[in-house]
Amino acid sequence: MTDIKRPAVQPDDPRFSSGPCAKHPGWSIQNLLNADLGYSHRAAAGKARLREAIDRTHTLLKLPDDYRVGIMPASDTGAFEAAMWTMLGARGVDVLAWESFGKGWVTDILKQLQLSDVRTYEADYGELPNLDTVDFARDVVFTWNGTTSGVRVPNGDWIAEDRKGLTLCDATSAAFAQDIDWSKIDVATFSWQKVLGGEAQHGMLVLSPRAVERLESYTPTWPLPKIFRLTKDGKLIDGIFKGATINTPSMLCVEDYLDALTWAEGIGGLASLIERADANAKVIADWVEQAGWIQHLATNPDTRSNTSVCLKVVDPDILRRTPEEQAAFSKSLATRLANEGVAFDIGAYRNAPAGLRIWCGSTVERANLEALLPWLDWAFATEKAALTHSS
Repeated sequence: MTDIKRPAVQPDDPRFSSGPCAKHPGWSIQNLLNADLGYSHRAAAGKARLREAIDRTHTLLKLPDDYRVGIMPASDTGAFEAAMWTMLGARGVDVLAWESFGKGWVTDILKQLQLSDVRTYEADYGELPNLDTVDFARDVVFTWNGTTSGVRVPNGDWIAEDRKGLTLCDATSAAFAQDIDWSKIDVATFSWQKVLGGEAQHGMLVLSPRAVERLESYTPTWPLPKIFRLTKDGKLIDGIFKGATINTPSMLCVEDYLDALTWAEGIGGLASLIERADANAKVIADWVEQAGWIQHLATNPDTRSNTSVCLKVVDPDILRRTPEEQAAFSKSLATRLANEGVAFDIGAYRNAPAGLRIWCGSTVERANLEALLPWLDWAFATEKAALTHSS
């Protein structure tokens, strides 16, 4: 492969980062000129825009009518922390982790909340834990899609319909891109900058009626920071789910999110978003099948992500190197592609196995992924030749 020529055609957009991900096709700063800036978000106009973001999210995701959606501070992390701090502790907890963000929730549950009745089910990057071992008499915490491993749950069939506990799902790289069975989810969170390419800062919190009942019937034994408080005097703070946010939101970010929703609605809604992500992931999968030097980190095709596609170098000559040398080689691939202006930020997540991570969500154009593939082969051949020469 060392004689591969430098490709002549570059992707029109080299942004393949897994978060924040690429803006939607046709995005322009001009789309944000109507943002309600310079006065209170609690004024009628600002509150109406926040309520619009909530209502359109509810519709686009096809949530059940009795599910609530609220806007939370501090992105997906803030939304999920609020859910854990306000609802966990009423029952034992089963927590699943197969990549860095899930492992982070394990740490928070054990070391910050210091819950005693906790069972953890972990798997290596590229694998899923045994879902059949989960006990739904307990609360269950999991990610729908492992952003840093490229592994997702196959569906919601493994979740009990007659569960006694709550299911708390970090869905930040799955919402708007994967078919989530909302009847199996009691709490879900996601951020604007994942999947739809919105700007950072804000997270979304989805609650089922069962989650609302937990909030109104259970009081944690620990103090709650103000930005986590979802109830007052034993009742849900309903305003959070009507546009009265806990903390001051960026109305510029709100406008950008509304613009992303408009684009999503305009291309056909949720079904089209999922279809675009699936088609993008297939571009990478088809290339991996014939490339020879690279494979998916996710070993089972049925559980591979269609958004955060994680890859590992499997060329025998590279695998003979030390783990440190293999990591350096993968990093050099990503660096070379970035320096060429071809692909930005596609190195593996810092805590994940060495490799590449390419965002394939719906805001990425398939033609850009197709243009990227020859560059991946070229970068690999070039870096391997340089490594061989230096040895």
